[in-house]
Amino acid sequence: MDALARYIRATAAELRQVTWPTQQQAMLYTALVIGITVVVALYVGVFDYLFAEVIAMVSGSI
Repeated sequence: MDALARYIRATAAELRQVTWPTQQQAMLYTALVIGITVVVALYVGVFDYLFAEVIAMVSGSI
């Protein structure tokens, strides 16, 4: 039980040293992550569609 209490105290001490982002920074980073996710999803979706069309054309002509 002493080890658990020591772990909790050490964790709390570490969290007090953390420099948290401002609300503006957090909003900016969140928007950036969402934007990049949308762009990558669109890229993968277009690639998947084109790949499926090519496979359909190749398999249809055999």
